[in-house]
Amino acid sequence: MSRSGTAFRSSCLAIGLGLAAGSLSAADFTMKIGLGTMNDIQHQWANWMKEGIEAKSKGRIEVRIFPRNQLGTIASQIEGMQLGTVESFTAPADFFAGVDPRFGAFAIPVLFKDPAHAEKILLDPDVNREVLGLGADKKLQVLSVYTYGFAHYFGKQPLRRLDDFKGKKLRVNATAAERAKMRQFGATAVPMDLAEVIPGLQQGVIDGTMSATAVYVNLKFGDIAKVITQVNDTMIVSVGVASRGWLDKLPAELRQIVVEEGSALQARAMAHSRALDDAMRKRWSEAGGEFVSLASEEQARVKQLLSGIGDEVTKENASVQAFYRRLAATAQKY
Repeated sequence: MSRSGTAFRSSCLAIGLGLAAGSLSAADFTMKIGLGTMNDIQHQWANWMKEGIEAKSKGRIEVRIFPRNQLGTIASQIEGMQLGTVESFTAPADFFAGVDPRFGAFAIPVLFKDPAHAEKILLDPDVNREVLGLGADKKLQVLSVYTYGFAHYFGKQPLRRLDDFKGKKLRVNATAAERAKMRQFGATAVPMDLAEVIPGLQQGVIDGTMSATAVYVNLKFGDIAKVITQVNDTMIVSVGVASRGWLDKLPAELRQIVVEEGSALQARAMAHSRALDDAMRKRWSEAGGEFVSLASEEQARVKQLLSGIGDEVTKENASVQAFYRRLAATAQKY
């Protein structure tokens, strides 16, 4: 083949590759979604957001997902959304209590009877509208609220009885309700980022933690101990949140797609969280793990110990107290 023919083919190839690259990077906007966990309902929420937003925006928004705190610590990602450097983040609502203390109300114990009860409360039109408005004055837009699962307890030494909690240092997500609960159990609450929990257990900084089964399975807590204690006193409620600064940069039709997609995913995420929790429980048991429940008289004692925490931790803040009372009143409806 002549040099001119070879040059012509090379030129065509270069143009073709350029066009292909252009088509792959044709998005007008990028939405990074961060999360601290992986392979759980939060990860699935992010996957569904990516699927829906990219399809409905016809590729104008590219969604990229960063599990296991690849974008930074939980606190830094929340701050990043306020600054506009992180477009979206999903995590238990507890972690947002420093931005708006009403986020901490979901961690108040004995508020939700079970996942189905929690779903009815969170999807109640009036409650849902209020939840999606939390943090609006702090440059955050809640896109979705959904159940993660009951918070269970895990200790290096098995927690088989209520007395086993006494004197222990247990990691929490830092809300006032969690601190109050630990005091009632005779334990000390230690606020800690999820990424620090396993090293904290191994080094003796903490004696145990509270989290959902999926966290214990995916992060291989079974290598440390085999017992999960289920008291079912507190539901972990997650929120998917976006940066208002980033949303404001989007054309109105794209902004509407993001907001509506988040709202539409709420019921789907909650239903899937129950199925996923069942699967995670099975995996824990199949790997040699054990679930322990308190004796009936101790379970009744837990309810007695924790029943006043809601009023106790909200009495100093009128807006938090009003929000908690609306949640509690809605709980009575269902």
